[in-house]
Amino acid sequence: MRRRTLDLILTGVGLVLTVVLLLSGALLLYGYNFAHGQVHDQLKAQQIYFPPPGSKALEDPKIGPYLNQYAGQQLTTGKQAQAYADHFIGVHLSEVAGGKTYSQVSSALQADPTNATLQKQAQTLFQGETLRGLLLNAYAFDTIASIALIASICSFVLGAILLVLTILGFIQLRRHTGEEEILTGRGAPSGA
Repeated sequence: MRRRTLDLILTGVGLVLTVVLLLSGALLLYGYNFAHGQVHDQLKAQQIYFPPPGSKALEDPKIGPYLNQYAGQQLTTGKQAQAYADHFIGVHLSEVAGGKTYSQVSSALQADPTNATLQKQAQTLFQGETLRGLLLNAYAFDTIASIALIASICSFVLGAILLVLTILGFIQLRRHTGEEEILTGRGAPSGA
């Protein structure tokens, strides 16, 4: 195979990979912006606020260490959604029916459908666990968005490196006329 042919093949492959990486980076960046923006906008629309600084609600050792950093702020990010879901709603839900879940209370309610206490507990747990689950989904989507951002940056960096190598490949193609044979499969000369 002629050296020029090999250089042309490698440069062409480099050009194709450069385009693929740069397009992938753009799509991943779009995905990040879309998911992150949706999480922010949807959480902001819910008008959920953390308890104000120094609030009695933040005194609980299961709550305060996790929420003090957000005290008084509006919930608008995935990290905030996780903290609120796990360390505010989750803690309060664990106190509703002695730590039982909605499923457990609902089963008990089916066995005793006239029990008003179980009815209230089931309703509270259902609403609380639903909100908690929605907030944790927002956290998951925001985390996926962050991963897409990291992948986008990596894709752009690799694309830039490949672009430089591709440009160098085109420069190499212009320098050599290409009559030199390489990768011919012939063994090394004897005595070498």
